[in-house]
Amino acid sequence: MIQKSYDSKPTLFLIATPIGNMDDISYRAIETLKNVSVIFAEDTRITNQLLKNFNIKNKLIASHQYNEKENIEKLLSYLNNKENVGLVTDRGTPIISDPGYYLAQAAIQNNFNVVSIPGSTAFVSALITSNIEPLPFTFLGFLNSKSSKRKKELEVLRNYNSTLIFYESPHRLLETLNDMLEVLGNRKCSISREITKKFETIYRGTLKDIINEFDTIKGEFVIVVEGNKDVNTFSNLSIIEHVNLYIKEGMDSKEAIKKVAKERQLSKNEVYSEYHKRGA
Repeated sequence: MIQKSYDSKPTLFLIATPIGNMDDISYRAIETLKNVSVIFAEDTRITNQLLKNFNIKNKLIASHQYNEKENIEKLLSYLNNKENVGLVTDRGTPIISDPGYYLAQAAIQNNFNVVSIPGSTAFVSALITSNIEPLPFTFLGFLNSKSSKRKKELEVLRNYNSTLIFYESPHRLLETLNDMLEVLGNRKCSISREITKKFETIYRGTLKDIINEFDTIKGEFVIVVEGNKDVNTFSNLSIIEHVNLYIKEGMDSKEAIKKVAKERQLSKNEVYSEYHKRGA
């Protein structure tokens, strides 16, 4: 069944909030925060500061990664009572490396509206100011906190030709950059910190340049890394591995086979035959 939004049904609004500068909130976001019956918030203390800044008085319910699934019944009780609900995270757009997915999923599965109120998203700001090719890009969020697992994740990404975007915390930044240098090689890179805030800083250069640049590390970081531009990057892969690489990126097998055939200068039939004979 196809669902439609903006009908007469109650709505869960996913509301983007500023990532630093309060002036970045939209008029629509303010009006929505005022008019919903209740707001599910990642951290009620942080959201209270936001609401006070705009003289908004509304009921808040804490909803974070540890209790989000438990809040599904609360959400549905409001929606079933024909009340609209807002959902915010501490900063930025809900669900993007933040809580909100399970509540949105529950609302959709129960045939309620889920509507986005767009606004700030840190990785988009970091990408467009990075001086690195913007399209295509792959957003990964946070890598694993353990170096051994992080390196395995980076190995999977090593041959991606799309620009890679990550979030990282200050206490792991240098470890992550060094792992990237080891696995991905010395690529172009951009590090954005404190985006939209007073001390916003963007470091641009190679991974080696940036690793050598850091002395004190504070703030929240977005890492943008150039994709693999080596024309011979797939020479060490079999046709099956090459096709599966693109399937992991989200392509269906038909699209992946077409792309592999073009990159290897083979006919689609050759790649199709090899892939389905031995790999699928």
